[in-house]
Order: sequence, then structure tokens, then C-alpha cells
Amino acid sequence: MEFGFTFGNCYEKKFNPRVYLETYYVSPLGNPQEKEFLPFVLKNLVKAFSSFPKFHTLLEIGCGPCLHLALCASGRAEEIVLSDFASNNHQEIQLWLQNDPGAFDWSPIAKFVCELEGNREKWAEKEKKLRDSIKQVLKCDVHQSNPLCPVELEPVDCLVTSLCLEAACKDKTAYCSALRNVTSLLKPGGVLIMISVLNETYYTVNELKFSCLKFDQAFLEKALKEAGYEIDQFEILAFPDDRRSISDWEASVFLVAHKQEYFVLNQYYSCCKSMQFTTY
Repeated sequence: MEFGFTFGNCYEKKFNPRVYLETYYVSPLGNPQEKEFLPFVLKNLVKAFSSFPKFHTLLEIGCGPCLHLALCASGRAEEIVLSDFASNNHQEIQLWLQNDPGAFDWSPIAKFVCELEGNREKWAEKEKKLRDSIKQVLKCDVHQSNPLCPVELEPVDCLVTSLCLEAACKDKTAYCSALRNVTSLLKPGGVLIMISVLNETYYTVNELKFSCLKFDQAFLEKALKEAGYEIDQFEILAFPDDRRSISDWEASVFLVAHKQEYFVLNQYYSCCKSMQFTTY
């Protein structure tokens, strides 16, 4: 079914964060129509974070109203910065950070994450630790050369993003540009953790369709390589059933990559070679 691209202003005006959360994140099992998607994500996140030394700073790009990635990172990063384009998503997160009684209940997912880590009873401690470690919730526009403008962050140790760039980018050229923009926020040698979907064109919130850029595994791998990443882990969860109505992804991807240091140096030397110098 053809429908128009949902630009950022659609998220500001029509996206309902609470309905989104209640549709996709009310349980660690996720939405039944998406079967194993959320457990697949959470299990891989816990495993990945447990394999790294602690990060000083972790930045999430396009968090939406969600805290499941941050919950998995809680205790593994000293400082966490969240970012998203839509102000309504910021407001939803602030409710939880302020312990507002009307905030979305993340405790079922916190308990599941703690169970994966080996101690389900520590879920309240994990939530408190997360509240203490989230230092900023920022506006983010991945189409800007500095996506966090006007805020200038020191390059971070770990960059995480889930289902963001494919929702924000109208075409593959815009996707590659956005990927380079967010990559500029990561230290050379830093870690990228990405959750993505293959060949999805839409997902729904309260029966409203939000567009998604359709691409395959080959495109994603090429885009990451051209942005200066080396992929360290690439996990795929296939979804052959095409009878769903809430979304139409064919496979979900969990990947870990690192930003290559020599790639940054090569960019610098290429720039120098292209410059013309005049001797007086």
C-alpha cells in the first residue's frame, strides 16, 4: 500500500508515544504479531554489553519514548545521553526519570533484563542506577552534520541506535548521509550497537502508518563499511510470515561494529591531497 513519507513533523503531530509503548513494549515478549523480536533484541543487548569493559559515555540516537536499550546498558556505562527528534518522546521519558506515577511501567522489561544478567531481584536497583546515569535527554536530528546541534558533545565511547535511521530517512542517499552524521559523534575505535530491520516499509501506531526505508542486508553492510565501520557481530532474526498488519519487516538485525581509526586518518590524508597549496 502506497502512502507518503512520514517526516519529523508527523512524529511531532501524530505519533502517540504511550500507544506506541503499549503496542510494542508492554511485555518483554513484545507484540505477539512480531513474535520473538523484542526478546531477540534484549538477549543480544545483554550479551553484548556483558562482553565489553565499562564505557564512560554512551549515546543513544533516536531513542523514541523507549528505555529498553538504556536499561540493558545500565551499569555498563557511567554516563548515558538519550536523544530523539520528537518532543513528545522527550516528555514520555522525563515522566519516568521523575518517577511520575503516570509514567510507563518499564519494570517487566527491567526484571527480564536482570534475569538475563543472572539476578531478577535487582530490577529496582537497575532502574535507580539508570536514572542516576542518564545525564541528558537531547533533541536529535540525524540530517544535521552535528545531529545534537546546538549541543556539542565530546565523542562518545559507545553509540547505540534502534529503528531510527530507517524511519528518519526517505531514501538510501539520505540514510548514508545520516549514518555519517551520527558516526561523527563516536570516538575512533568506539563501539556501535545497532538494531535494524530489513525490507520494512511501514509500522503502525494506533492504526496510523509510519514509513520505513526499505533496504536489504547487502545495502546495510555496504553503508556501514563506507561510513568507516568494521562489523564485529551480525545477527539476523527472520520473519517469513507476511500476514501481520502492524509492520511488514522481513528480518530483524542486531549488529555490533567499531569505528575504524585508520579510516579517519585516511579521510584526513585524502582531504589534504585534495587541497592546493601556493608557495610564496
